[in-house]
Amino acid sequence: MGNDKKEKNVVLNYIWVGFFLSAFFIALFRLVFMGDTTVFPAIIEGIFGSARTAFEISLGLTGILSLWMGIMQIGEKGGLVNALSRLLSPLFRRLFPDLPEGHPAYGHMFMNISANMLGLDNAATPLGLKAMESMQEYNRQQNEARKQAGDLNAEEKGRLDATATNPMIMFLVLNTSGLTLIPVSILVYRAQMGAAQPTDIFIPILLATTIATLGGIIVTAMYQKINLFNRAILGTMLGICLLVSATVWTGTQVDRETMNIWSTNTANIILFAIIIGFILAGIRRKVNVYEAFVEGAKGGFDTAVRIIPYLVAMLVAIAAFRACGATDMLISAIERCVTSMGLDAQFVAAMPTAIMKPLSGSGARGMMIDAMNTYGADSFVGRLSCIFQGATDTTFYILAVYFGSVGIRHTRHAVAAGLITDGIGIVVAISIAYMFFA
Repeated sequence: MGNDKKEKNVVLNYIWVGFFLSAFFIALFRLVFMGDTTVFPAIIEGIFGSARTAFEISLGLTGILSLWMGIMQIGEKGGLVNALSRLLSPLFRRLFPDLPEGHPAYGHMFMNISANMLGLDNAATPLGLKAMESMQEYNRQQNEARKQAGDLNAEEKGRLDATATNPMIMFLVLNTSGLTLIPVSILVYRAQMGAAQPTDIFIPILLATTIATLGGIIVTAMYQKINLFNRAILGTMLGICLLVSATVWTGTQVDRETMNIWSTNTANIILFAIIIGFILAGIRRKVNVYEAFVEGAKGGFDTAVRIIPYLVAMLVAIAAFRACGATDMLISAIERCVTSMGLDAQFVAAMPTAIMKPLSGSGARGMMIDAMNTYGADSFVGRLSCIFQGATDTTFYILAVYFGSVGIRHTRHAVAAGLITDGIGIVVAISIAYMFFA
């Protein structure tokens, strides 16, 4: 990997430049040939607004990051993180074979995935960042050892330190697949928009997000040449399917108000129980839990500051692409294509949510609400938009935040695997919506 070797992975660079160039040429066409004098002001307004939004997101994350990094510090000193790592080793050392058995990152990843499954986004992000930091620390240690052995020079080590490892990419795909057992926020939005049965999309979302997650694991395993045909992985996949089946069955046995109460309380009880468990574990180990919390919380501010430039870069590019009308053009093209094949095109009206979801969580949420407002919360389009919102997660946001927090610039196959997973989620969501609501 000398100076004559070209960098192989510049996917994010191409995507970022592509957003801006597409926005410029589309806007120029609209100005010159369509007389649209509002398009360039709209782009600039969107760019500046998104830059402010990126800072506000980072600022808003500071408190949450500090809270959960403090809690995780108590868990580490209390021994719970290591205990979780040992417990998960049989499964995780097969999904993440490049990490040593019992590595602390396993515990962090488990906490992050659990928070995502419960729909606790604010808790999941800092836990995911902690997992990334653990994996990056191990990556740097390995690279330093190779440098000391003479296998790498300083430049090569720097490049490898900034390159995503296989475990990082697998973990990122698990996040972008967005496995969620309890989509509390979507149920709340449906209730606010006047849905007769807000929970009627609960089972479709559960099915879509589960299939997307399993698909993402398979796709990433193919990239990384991981053998999925072993007892631990197959047993876990079966367990996930059984858990989903049990949740689906439970959802069919209760009314919507009871389901909403159960969903909200279950998620929050589990969350608070985790906090109490970490504190009790620290007390049992005679840890000064207050000092441990403060020590860990100090890292929350540093992490929030580190992700600002990455968020600004990604969000302003997405804003320019959206403001020039490219998203609307893409939707129109999809509708013409579907219609030309003689297929039912009613799902196309919900596609803005699907297209926006990998780019912006708040943007996709706005598209979902707009679809329910325009077509009705109980319409096919309104329900499908909700399924899109719950089927996958914000790929580019996760890329920017998770990789940006640990200085990863070379993403390798992370973007491809994440977007393929999003594609699986979109196709599955459409299929399930037709099965349940067409």
